[in-house]
Amino acid sequence: MLAGCTGGGSSVQQTGQEPDPVVIDFPIAYIKRPLPVEVDDNNNETPVEENLREPIAFNAGAALFIRDRATPSAAETNITAQAFEEGALYDVRDVDVSHDGNKLVFAMRAPEIEGADEDEQPKWNIWEYDRTTQVLRRIIASDITAEAGDDVAPHFLPDGKIVFASTRQRLAKAVLLDEGKPQFAALDEDRNVEALSLHVMNDDGSEIKQITFNQSHDTDPTVLTNGKIVFSRWDNYGRDVINLYQVNPDGTGLEILYGMESHNTGTDGGAVEFSSARQVEDGRILVHLKPNTSRRLGGELAYIDWENFIDINQTTAQAAGAAGPGQVSATPFEVRTDDEPSSGGRFSTVFPLYDGSQRLLVSWTPCRLDSVDADNNPIIVPCTDEAIAQGGVVEAQPLYGVWIYNPADGTQLPIVTAVEGQVINEVVAMGPRELPAVFVDTALTADTDLVAENVGVVHIRSVYDFDGLDLSPLGISAMADPAQADAADRPARFIRIVKAVSMPDEDLVDLDNTAFGRSQAQLMKDIIGYAPVEPDGSTMFKVPADIAFAISVLDVNGRRIGGRHQNWMSVKAGEVKQCNGCHTDVGVLPHGRLEAQAASANAGAPTTGSPFPNTVATLFADEGETMAQVYNRINGFQDLSVNINFDDVWTDPAVRTPDVSFTYSYADLTTPAPTTIGCVTSWNGRCRITINYVDTIQPIWDLPRQVLDGMGNLVQDNTCVSCHSQTDAMDQIQVPIAQLELVGTPSVDEPDHVTSYRELMFADNAQELVNGALIDQLVPATDANGNPIFEVDEDGNLILDANGDPIPVMNTVGVTAALNVNSAVTNTRFFQLFDAGGSHQGWLSPAELKLIAEWLDIGGQYYNNPFDVPQ
Repeated sequence: MLAGCTGGGSSVQQTGQEPDPVVIDFPIAYIKRPLPVEVDDNNNETPVEENLREPIAFNAGAALFIRDRATPSAAETNITAQAFEEGALYDVRDVDVSHDGNKLVFAMRAPEIEGADEDEQPKWNIWEYDRTTQVLRRIIASDITAEAGDDVAPHFLPDGKIVFASTRQRLAKAVLLDEGKPQFAALDEDRNVEALSLHVMNDDGSEIKQITFNQSHDTDPTVLTNGKIVFSRWDNYGRDVINLYQVNPDGTGLEILYGMESHNTGTDGGAVEFSSARQVEDGRILVHLKPNTSRRLGGELAYIDWENFIDINQTTAQAAGAAGPGQVSATPFEVRTDDEPSSGGRFSTVFPLYDGSQRLLVSWTPCRLDSVDADNNPIIVPCTDEAIAQGGVVEAQPLYGVWIYNPADGTQLPIVTAVEGQVINEVVAMGPRELPAVFVDTALTADTDLVAENVGVVHIRSVYDFDGLDLSPLGISAMADPAQADAADRPARFIRIVKAVSMPDEDLVDLDNTAFGRSQAQLMKDIIGYAPVEPDGSTMFKVPADIAFAISVLDVNGRRIGGRHQNWMSVKAGEVKQCNGCHTDVGVLPHGRLEAQAASANAGAPTTGSPFPNTVATLFADEGETMAQVYNRINGFQDLSVNINFDDVWTDPAVRTPDVSFTYSYADLTTPAPTTIGCVTSWNGRCRITINYVDTIQPIWDLPRQVLDGMGNLVQDNTCVSCHSQTDAMDQIQVPIAQLELVGTPSVDEPDHVTSYRELMFADNAQELVNGALIDQLVPATDANGNPIFEVDEDGNLILDANGDPIPVMNTVGVTAALNVNSAVTNTRFFQLFDAGGSHQGWLSPAELKLIAEWLDIGGQYYNNPFDVPQ
């Protein structure tokens, strides 16, 4: 192994290796920057913490250099100094090289403007340097367009375009405008910084198109030889991890590539993220493994066999039985991924040489320890296993230089010598390499009506398919046969499409935590609409393009069954996205990557030209088609609906009576609907169901529900607030029925909420009527043995009342919250009141119960539109 160490100077000493005899006879480029440090209260300098979830941090003083050859003696040239005045402290990052080796593309930010607010500071821009002409230029020439967002992580596409990560969120802002909201750059789901999404543009900065729509960061794009883009996605909404995803350059084909179950693969099982992916010559992907936050500015390198594995210990279905693991270290020596001293040093960046040698250009720091000499003067000493084993050691600041690294034997050759207080990284080799496949935009061959409507289509072969297993009650083929099953036998009846609501920063809308209600975990959500699940469990429907959405499977009452689908999907206009089925949170089999999954459990129609068994002849199938495919082929791609509608279109009346139709329609509400009248009657891709509690749920409790006789006399008052309030019909004080108050006055516990929301969603104290006043009910406290507890003074002596009797300790009586925000089906205590035979049977309409259920399913928020929150 390499045992490279340095003392206090800038020289590098190597032991245990022979010099690499192979010369790299083409230029290299790299960044030099001061080591970012911060000073603590004791005047000690420590490296600034690197945070993968804050990827556009500005660290002044960087510059991009080129050497004509990858040798220590080659002269270097600063190629970015010409962009600013002499001495300017700018920043550079994310260097990439064109496939012919002639051009560099990178992100650069102009110097800080002293005294300016954060939103007035310069943005990160994409720049290009052509070494054949020695021309440096900003890709987007217009200052106004360039400063519309922070642009980072550029990468050349094989057709000459550039993919990059940006906060400009161009298409997402257009969607906001369609929703009647101002255009703004949405924050990540931690509401911390503006979210990065992938965009593509021409090399002159024109035709900027957003291609991903994650609600947290998508970054570090690179191109595989098959033409697909692989990138790092922060799956904040799901498990709060950074996985590898793939997408076509036009934004179609978005799916996970690797990593969901592979994050505890760092040192000692520590959590790591997958970043800075690059494909190497043998087809594997080389990634950087490091924790979300670190002060060591580096981590481990690992190879991922993505073609055969979707996780470290999980093969694709097609590669079942392949020898693993799917992820192996790229180094034969120990490189730690935590902040403990790492005997093998650490890697900051890596770039494959693509010269057939499998060697890598790396930015690497040896492991060094702070120590003192005999005179107690601070020195830096080599980091040995023996020193580390003694404990109490402190790792010295990193010393990143550029090396040629040979993974086969762990040897390294220094190229750019490290300097104390400096980081040299982001090295790339400017040599030619194979051009990846060029991808043809889906829109060129897609259904023109879908493109014009700006929608895509989702097709799920069966919601009863769990990782290739048929988990339907009777078997998919039997479920599809009306002679063997009717609608009541089918647990899955409808699909709900839920959309993320973009979060503005506090300068635009000041959102206190109370705006989200009981929990912030789901932030805010819209519902796009509903579609039926066909008897075989298949479903196929239109979805608006260019939004982040998730899918829920519902029962006959329109209530979600199973957990929330907490991974954002998206489609582009004209795209038809296919899924085989569903997946459980605890499942580890391949899911979300279609070509890696097991074959569908739904074989589809057995023959061509005939209907499914015992179904109507007009819905004739082609072999292998699902019922949803048949219906969409014959009737056109199915629109969503804001209502839940059921019609038995399949059953042949000659076999049995078709199942009864029903609908849960907002048109049946006598209170305000959470969508527009136009969307109730005719769905389009701009329709939204936005449920604000005060606007759509509270009116249900307030609605008069009086039962009158033929003479107009009151027989019964079923108005919710008549019983569930502190005053009765005669305006006399009462204990609210069931200790539940549903009035819409501001809560005494939280003025930002109305009383009913607090009473429904938060635990409370039981009340009782004493001398005409409502007070908290008190009961004597008891110990573990049931003995009463009495008040005592600080010495432990009993405190006596005026009669000389001990004073019992009194406790309030708790009342559990009436509702929870998990889902409608976990609130059976509430909904069963309105079922047949329940005490409140018929008091709420099916449309009202559907509205309450969908509100609970998406998180029971107080507001679901940030711009409706009072300021």
